[in-house]
Amino acid sequence: MVRINQSKTGETPFQQLLGHNPRIMKSWTLLGEALEKDGQLSKELKEQVRRTLAQRNGCQYCKAKGKPDPNMVDDRVLTATGFAEVFAKSHGEIPDSVFNVLRDVFSEKEISELIAFICFTTAQQRFGAVLQLEAEA
Repeated sequence: MVRINQSKTGETPFQQLLGHNPRIMKSWTLLGEALEKDGQLSKELKEQVRRTLAQRNGCQYCKAKGKPDPNMVDDRVLTATGFAEVFAKSHGEIPDSVFNVLRDVFSEKEISELIAFICFTTAQQRFGAVLQLEAEA
């Protein structure tokens, strides 16, 4: 059971938890929408990263949206999701050797976007986990 009541502000259960603070919810949602869209990285790659992180960050609402695609063979997606796994396990303490793998596959603009996406997604998922946001029926 969710730890606080959902507000009447927001379209999704997640937004309704943030909706107690409409200014924060609006800014959070705008940043989320900007990060989720195609940018330096495709939205499909970022969705696989989001799914990877969801398995580690404990938000049942986020986990219910699906696991990473086990048949994914794209090198960029595999590198990004592998990095997300290391990020989640190491709480952001990334060894240079792992970071250098990113440099072999991604440009600096792409690395910046990937890490911003990972950090923001982790924050969202932990917010949901702390408040015990449940999967939608």
